[in-house]
Amino acid sequence: MIAKGEVEAVMTTQDREEIVDYAEQSREFLSRARAYLSEGDLHQASEKAWAAAAHMAKAVAVANELRYDRHSDFSVVIDHVWRTTGQDQLRSLRAIANDLHGNLYRRKRFLERDVITADIQSVGELLDLLEPLTE
Repeated sequence: MIAKGEVEAVMTTQDREEIVDYAEQSREFLSRARAYLSEGDLHQASEKAWAAAAHMAKAVAVANELRYDRHSDFSVVIDHVWRTTGQDQLRSLRAIANDLHGNLYRRKRFLERDVITADIQSVGELLDLLEPLTE
């Protein structure tokens, strides 16, 4: 078994920088999602919230040596975290993030502000659950 200090020694400075960059970008995207929401741009709010979730998942992937090369790897990483941690809410939060991404392809009149508002809040919860797994 590898001790915690040894695991940290294996991670390169470049890996750590990549993790920090993804995590910081994730929080910035979430902030932009909220700003777009307040401006009434539901398409951009949805897409930025999705990007926030995807970037935090990328940070988790790098920190845990998981693959994240394609769009579909988002669900693979979240499912891995769910199986590893047993945090059942991850499954529904994953689905919410994917739904937000799907909003990009919906016509404006079919977007519901109250649903998107709640979904952006849920992405914030997802980030809070994932971020400790980046350390």
